[in-house]
Amino acid sequence: MTVGFDNALYMKRQTEEIRRRVEAFGNKLYLEFGGKLFDDYHAARVLPGFDAGAKVKLLQNFSDSAEIVFCINAGDIEKSKIRADFGITYERDLLRTIDAFRSLGLYVNSVVVTQYQNQPAAQTFRNLLEHRGIRTYTHYPIHGYPTDVDFVVSDQGYGVNDYVETTRPLVVVTAPGPCSGKLATCLSQLYHESKRGISAGYAKFETFPIWNLPLKHPVNLAYEAATADLYDVNMIDPFHLEAYGKVAVNYNRDIEVFPVLSTILTRITGNPSYYRSPTDMSVNMAGFGITDDAVVREAAKQEILRRYYRTQCDYKYGRCDAETAQRVELLLKQLSLLPTDRAVVQPALDRAQATGVPVLSIQLHDGRIVTGRTSNLLGAPSSCVLNAVKVIAGLADELHLLSPVFLEPITRLKKDVLGSRDIMLNLSETLMTLSICAATNPTAELALSKLDFLRGCEAHSTHMLTQADESTLQKLGVNVTCEPVFHSTELFI
Repeated sequence: MTVGFDNALYMKRQTEEIRRRVEAFGNKLYLEFGGKLFDDYHAARVLPGFDAGAKVKLLQNFSDSAEIVFCINAGDIEKSKIRADFGITYERDLLRTIDAFRSLGLYVNSVVVTQYQNQPAAQTFRNLLEHRGIRTYTHYPIHGYPTDVDFVVSDQGYGVNDYVETTRPLVVVTAPGPCSGKLATCLSQLYHESKRGISAGYAKFETFPIWNLPLKHPVNLAYEAATADLYDVNMIDPFHLEAYGKVAVNYNRDIEVFPVLSTILTRITGNPSYYRSPTDMSVNMAGFGITDDAVVREAAKQEILRRYYRTQCDYKYGRCDAETAQRVELLLKQLSLLPTDRAVVQPALDRAQATGVPVLSIQLHDGRIVTGRTSNLLGAPSSCVLNAVKVIAGLADELHLLSPVFLEPITRLKKDVLGSRDIMLNLSETLMTLSICAATNPTAELALSKLDFLRGCEAHSTHMLTQADESTLQKLGVNVTCEPVFHSTELFI
């Protein structure tokens, strides 16, 4: 991978800025964490050299002085909202993240269920957390929020919410996804702290958009593509320009809410100069870590292409509306990009046209592109991954890695015992079979050892993948995109 970002420098600058904010607010700071906290693969893709786990590693610098409060929207629990990059619900992702934080020695204080209105699924989740020893609190919808400041900043507004008891100088407020109530939780806590005579401050940990990059820089446009479903639009921060005479990039939601947010902060703290712009609120040193602008520009363009294919498929599945897909398509046009500017696309399309069956292509780190097609026994992802590890291992293409001794009982099990009409092995089943063969076959063992070389590779499918295959490719670290074409006319697969 060509590196264009200095992660160590970024970590140093970001850590120093957080410490400065904590000290500036009397040694008590509520820090809202935006974006993905534990697995920031978007940042790692658009800023080559960025560590996807940088945020958590940064928090470990504050392990003795920080505690973590999670927010989750009761409505998202009720709707079983899915985190797209992992294919799991928000509440399952929250549990996964809590386990991960604890294993790293980070202190998880509690979970706040926001927008709580006695939703049955939300209450069930609260019970689960409490039974597992995790403190839970509830925050409620507030009438007139956020514009009716007199009511919001009162005992009938923030005052109705549970007060989260915290003991450490830095309180990190985060969530599994957007619109989970992180900001409202921070402000509610500031209100309750003020009522108790405790001085506390608020800041927002941000990565995108990068405020000191040009408005139309591909890295910032990639953020728009990633949040197209939220209708986020990057803008010049007018408050920052007026206050300091300097151009800074922010996004529409923060800019639109700033006047009200500023009024609320002034009402709670009594300080009319709390922040002069939404950019002031952000702790965002990512721009200072860029070492090669050309590299990050190209990486960001490729990410926009990935987002284009993702939204096209989501539209086919009914997961997003036509406007969301069109917004990402417009970003491609702004950068004069074509869908085929993704190197793995055309080889897959060409082979699919030649064979008449679904095809997956993978681009290896040395630039070689390997394809695999659907057969009677293996789906295209299975064929392609096996072909790819053979190429990496220097094995002959005609070599069969999976022994019929193991394949035949598996296919019989699927057909005769489990009653499946489709006996093709998905990618997970294929890799399990390969691992069994590796126990007695040194060649299969060699191929199996090369799977890790696929991490960070690019892939493209001529048809939309099953959830099982897509999930396995993600676990292998492969960045996969798909044509918005169903691989079967059957409705239930």
